[in-house]
Amino acid sequence: MRKITFPDAHRRQHFAFFTRMDQPHFGITAEVDITDFLATVRRSPTLRFTPAIVYLITRTAIEVRPFCWRIRGEDIVEHDSLRPSFAVPTANSSAFSFCTVPYSPDPLTFHRAAEAMMELMRDQPSFADEPGADDYLFLSAFPWASFTSVTHAMHYHPGDSTPRITWGKYFKREGKTLLPLAVQAHHGLVDGSDLGRYYQRIQQLLKKSEEIFELFLA
Repeated sequence: MRKITFPDAHRRQHFAFFTRMDQPHFGITAEVDITDFLATVRRSPTLRFTPAIVYLITRTAIEVRPFCWRIRGEDIVEHDSLRPSFAVPTANSSAFSFCTVPYSPDPLTFHRAAEAMMELMRDQPSFADEPGADDYLFLSAFPWASFTSVTHAMHYHPGDSTPRITWGKYFKREGKTLLPLAVQAHHGLVDGSDLGRYYQRIQQLLKKSEEIFELFLA
């Protein structure tokens, strides 16, 4: 983690402009093609949809570096990595649980850790976050229906700069399997071009699913 400074005056004005707003977050929902990804998941006896999609979503956020920036008081810091915190169902309630897993660039290591934590949270659900931590990436799923937009419950204060990413129910269109993916971030840190790069990169990774998860196909 390191402190960062924007290199030009206009970028600093951009940050100040949006940070003063009561609701500084923005986002869009777009469809991504998961045809190759879903085929890879279905071919493997051990690869599960949720840990695999969380891996790709998180990897993309880490590669598009503004998604790793966070506001701390008057400072902006950049995290080297992120911890996805995603919603999972529980055994004893209709309400979901948070499930936080340290990211590993190795998909097998991450998948194993995610499976273990999902099983733990199924029986021991929690809404607790680590006090003071801001290296989270907040994720959730809405598997019951496809959607074209999402709103999030959150405290709209300047210090909340954690991106929120939600995926919905996938569906078929013209021979492709499409997934609605909503990406929201603090506009003082993440611009429209960064959001565009996020969607471009995750689509590239989804197309490379067989290569990325090849160890699950052996």
